[in-house]
Amino acid sequence: MSADAVSPPSRDEILALVRTQLAEILEIDASSIGEDATFDDLGADSLALIELVEAIEESLSEAVAGFHIDDEDLEGLASVRSAVDYVAAKLHAA
Repeated sequence: MSADAVSPPSRDEILALVRTQLAEILEIDASSIGEDATFDDLGADSLALIELVEAIEESLSEAVAGFHIDDEDLEGLASVRSAVDYVAAKLHAA
C-alpha cells in the first residue's frame, strides 16, 4: 500500500462538495442548489464566495497539496457549474 497523494475527486464529488459548502454558508438545503444556479440566484454575495473558496481549498488540500483558487479567477465564477468546472480543470491540470 502506497502513501502517495490521494487521487483528485471526480467532477460529481466536486459538485457535491460545492453544493454542501454553499448550503452551509447560505444556510439553505443542499438539494435546492442546482448546477445551473447562479450565485446571484442563490443570494451569495462576495463574502459568501470567499467563504466558499476557502472551504473548497481546505477540503481539497489533501488531494492536491497547496490547491489554491486565485482571487482574480473569482470574477469568472458566476454559477455552481462554472465553479465546479473551474475546480475540476484546475485539479486535473495539477
